[in-house]
Amino acid sequence: MRKISILVLFVGLVWMAGFFMSAGKHEGPWKPTYLSFNIPAGWPKPPKDIFISNRLTEEGFQLGKKLFYDGRLSKDGNFACATCHQQYAAFANYDHDFSHGFNNAFTKRNAPPLFNLAWMPLLHWDGAINHLEVQPLGPITSTIEMAEQIDSVLFKLKKDSAYRRMFKAAFGDATINSQRLLKAIAQFTGTIISAGSKYDKVQRGEASFTPSEQNGYQLFKTKCSGCHPEPLFTDYSFRNNGLSVNKLLNDSGRMRITRDNKDSLKFKVPSLRNVAISFPYMHDGRFFSLGEVIDHYRTGIVTAQPSLDSLLKKRIPLTNMEKNNLIFFLHTLTDSTLTHNPRFAVH
Repeated sequence: MRKISILVLFVGLVWMAGFFMSAGKHEGPWKPTYLSFNIPAGWPKPPKDIFISNRLTEEGFQLGKKLFYDGRLSKDGNFACATCHQQYAAFANYDHDFSHGFNNAFTKRNAPPLFNLAWMPLLHWDGAINHLEVQPLGPITSTIEMAEQIDSVLFKLKKDSAYRRMFKAAFGDATINSQRLLKAIAQFTGTIISAGSKYDKVQRGEASFTPSEQNGYQLFKTKCSGCHPEPLFTDYSFRNNGLSVNKLLNDSGRMRITRDNKDSLKFKVPSLRNVAISFPYMHDGRFFSLGEVIDHYRTGIVTAQPSLDSLLKKRIPLTNMEKNNLIFFLHTLTDSTLTHNPRFAVH
């Protein structure tokens, strides 16, 4: 009995030692700086908690930021996430209809801006991705974008002592794997929130619209809010807005994912926040000015398309004065606090 008791005691001590060693791996010297995800006043809660299994920390955010700006995530080192998502363009690709990728290739769709992603149920123009943590896999491995393999990316990161320190600070030990890579990038991109425009200041009583902006705002609420409701200025639905088919791309939009003919030529309704600085517009970047976009809705909609959104069957009649006032209002959605925020800038 004494031998059995000693054996039980020994096994217990070994188990306890293992437990405390395991706990110490994350609870001992690892003391991350936890962050809160703050929802702007008056905004709805995101449809799902994208950080429920990826708790926000300052260390994770900083790691994600470094990865976002690091060209080593691409095959030749020339293309970072930030190459096609530039802060001064609200993390869109400024002045480019299609982004330039590896080996002089070009993407097939316009790079969308990256902000308020926590509210976005589905990502990409066609809703192909359903979680922010998965999203970077597409561009990293696409042969016309970053053209790299995840294993090769991890190999490069593991050789970098700075990354080993940052992964340890973010996750408790220096293990570098694909899951942690994706979680870190999501901590950076998922916390990019745009809620500091003149429009927002007016809503908070901190500023006032000019007469033209106010007239444009009233027009917006009457003519545009059916697809672009406040405060996010999108309902994140997929709609056919009557664009003529780009014969070079033959992009069927949402139908490529659902295989449903009813989704033919439907693309995600983009947010109008920062629209004045995130040109060119539409999924193929065909319009380079807000005036061209408004003219499309005034006179350019192809009404014969079977899947055309019902709200656009009669187009959107606007006078030239109304068009100009609407443009004045859309400029109030530019958030310079986002485009100049050093927290999101490369160092």
